[in-house]
Amino acid sequence: MSIHIEAKPGEIADFVLLPGDPLRAKFIAENLLDNAVCYSQVRGMLGFTGTYKGKRVSVQGTGMGLPSHLIYVNELISDYGAKTLVRIGTCGGMRDDIKVRDVIMAVSASTDSSIISRAVNGMSYAPTASFDLLLKAAEGAKKLGLTLKAGNVLSSDIFYHDVEITDPYAVWRKFGVLAVEMETAGLYMQSSRFNVQALSLLTVSDHLITGEHCFPSERQTAFMDMVKVALTLLD
Repeated sequence: MSIHIEAKPGEIADFVLLPGDPLRAKFIAENLLDNAVCYSQVRGMLGFTGTYKGKRVSVQGTGMGLPSHLIYVNELISDYGAKTLVRIGTCGGMRDDIKVRDVIMAVSASTDSSIISRAVNGMSYAPTASFDLLLKAAEGAKKLGLTLKAGNVLSSDIFYHDVEITDPYAVWRKFGVLAVEMETAGLYMQSSRFNVQALSLLTVSDHLITGEHCFPSERQTAFMDMVKVALTLLD
């Protein structure tokens, strides 16, 4: 048992899916996993373990933002021995070639957070996905008949910008960043530090240029393509 996860030793699988929303963790456990059991309800951040096609899978909510996400990632690795961590989250598209409901595979993650630079004594660090998982996800998506968008994403500490800033993402768009979210850079930093595998798969829930967005009622069901790709990583 760790500070924020009340699972007993052995109750969490080596392979863990990481949605930000604990209710998405519950939805996945109830609709995609067999014999799923809830192992933690601390702070309402639900975690479940079950099986998918006979293989053990855990799904753990992590909350929003790098600080919250890193608490759960750190404890899953250090206290429960997780070996493969796959973020399944949402993001905001910031380029014309990115559409709402697209699935993005984050090859790497830029960030405006000081958390990353503080970890390397003020220098710059480039958090990057596990190459093996990138390959497997691309192959899995192809088998499912899905097309992934792959590239750099921005993990931002800021959700609501000052209204006087007309385009806070202009510089990121200029350098080819596909979308903005709030956690991937932390996941990739910690997975590299602890020598485990990690990948972030993101569904575009809204678009920063067009203003199009998914309705909250869609968010559990419209993002199943992303989850299905994530589960192909078990093969």
